[in-house]
Amino acid sequence: MKAKDRHIIEVAAGLVFRAGKLLITQRRPNDHLGGLWEFPGGKREPGESFKMCIERELKEELGIDVDVGEVFDAMTHAYPEKTVHLKFLKCIWRQHEPRALGCSAFAWVEREELAQYDFPAADSKLLQKLKATPSLWRVNEPNATKP
Repeated sequence: MKAKDRHIIEVAAGLVFRAGKLLITQRRPNDHLGGLWEFPGGKREPGESFKMCIERELKEELGIDVDVGEVFDAMTHAYPEKTVHLKFLKCIWRQHEPRALGCSAFAWVEREELAQYDFPAADSKLLQKLKATPSLWRVNEPNATKP
């Protein structure tokens, strides 16, 4: 199949930070790339902005509310059966504890722990960028109380 004939899917993924940790989710076993870890999110629906998409997906997948910030990174990855255009948006957890509603599991991880999880090949450059940007992990949280 030629690249131009492939179906292109637009996906919003959230880089959800809370107290110096990043929220990751594990794909369900029967899903595409099942068992691997990823950044929560999903397919953008027609007429939906990437911000609206990530807010909806995080509510559906984990039951959480977030404050959505700017795009941290974007990439396009071609799988044999489809091409995925991903936008990774910086998010700060706002309320509700996560629950595994649309995923097998979730974890709050520190920057040094990312290497312990298996992610799809498409995420390798993003993972390197996350590991190389310690300031990103010290995001000021709107609900944080000051001492």
